[in-house]
Amino acid sequence: MDYKFETPFDNVESAQEYVTLLSQALHEAVKDTENDICRETNSPTSARYRDALRLVLYKLEKLEQHMKVSRRLLNDLRTLRRLLLEERSQPAVSSHGADSRARREKAS
Repeated sequence: MDYKFETPFDNVESAQEYVTLLSQALHEAVKDTENDICRETNSPTSARYRDALRLVLYKLEKLEQHMKVSRRLLNDLRTLRRLLLEERSQPAVSSHGADSRARREKAS
């Protein structure tokens, strides 16, 4: 079946790439917000503004955690798709596995 992808989210790999880019942007936003908080603690601005920055930082960190989970879920889905569609090569049978199979056949 030959399917033409129309959007960037038509396959798991594209979604993984998007989530990775989003994670990088979030990481930069966290750094910027941390720097803003440090600057604000040294200036005599309102405590309310600093509290708002801390809340922004908290929400960004929560979103970062969700992106990490999403990357793991997408990776699991990609692995399952490969297994279901037999895209992965078959694992080589170890000599230990072959020996035990030969013994079972002999015993029968």
